[in-house]
Amino acid sequence: MKKCYLIGHPLGHSISPAMHNAAYKELGLDFEYLLKDTAPGELKAQIEKFKAENVAGFNVTIPYKEKIMPLLDEITPLAEKIGAVNTVKNENGKLIGYNTDGPGFLESLKDDAGFNPAGKKVVILGAGGAGRAIAVTLAEDNASSIIIYDPEEKKQDDLVEYLFDLFEIEIKKSADLQREINEADLLVNASPIGMHPNVRLSPIDFRLSPNLTIYDIIYNPPETELIKQAKRAGAKAVSGLGMLVRQGALAFEIFTGKPAPYQTMLSGAKIALHLKQDGHHKDPKPNN
Repeated sequence: MKKCYLIGHPLGHSISPAMHNAAYKELGLDFEYLLKDTAPGELKAQIEKFKAENVAGFNVTIPYKEKIMPLLDEITPLAEKIGAVNTVKNENGKLIGYNTDGPGFLESLKDDAGFNPAGKKVVILGAGGAGRAIAVTLAEDNASSIIIYDPEEKKQDDLVEYLFDLFEIEIKKSADLQREINEADLLVNASPIGMHPNVRLSPIDFRLSPNLTIYDIIYNPPETELIKQAKRAGAKAVSGLGMLVRQGALAFEIFTGKPAPYQTMLSGAKIALHLKQDGHHKDPKPNN
């Protein structure tokens, strides 16, 4: 049996095994997808162990998407440009790093939200790894302008400077967030604000334009406070579940060489998310 893993810390929230294992079962593949919680300081040793065990591949999540890059043998040009790796394939002991976050987001944006970013004005909330992947992907897909906002000014400024050097479109940091969002075509929340357990929080405290499309990359809860705000304003809004499954489907194809059964993976993810939601409602203890 070939094994694939997700590494990161912590991993209790992940629904990745459910969607990958559902896909393996659907196609009759002798694969298994597992979680490998990897504590800080253990990353290099874990990678060497994966090599020794000849695992088929592994996904990478917080906090290792950037830290893993020097430990790999090769990195694809897109992952290099994004500056983060979330998928690693083992080719006979050679570890090759990919980034499926950006392409997964773009597929979901076009298919789930029906939005083509070419020639459009975009505001991105959050300048971390997800915001970086999304910004690079939207710039590559010919968005006309990208505005970055992050309360951590250094992260915001660093990402703007990085994008400015790479692309010839308008890229700037936010000067008047409310005006810029209400003049934009697309708002992307790439920050963790509104994620479980802080489900009553929103990154926005003003009324949104009905002409705006909102993509919130958070998938737990399925309907964030930001999405509720968008619906009240009559705007189109999409959660991050599609991005999660589509980036996972791209990783599945890298690991197995087979076309991913997207609907099967989506169903597996929805079931796992529903079970986690039930668990949250039954657990009287706060999350630490």
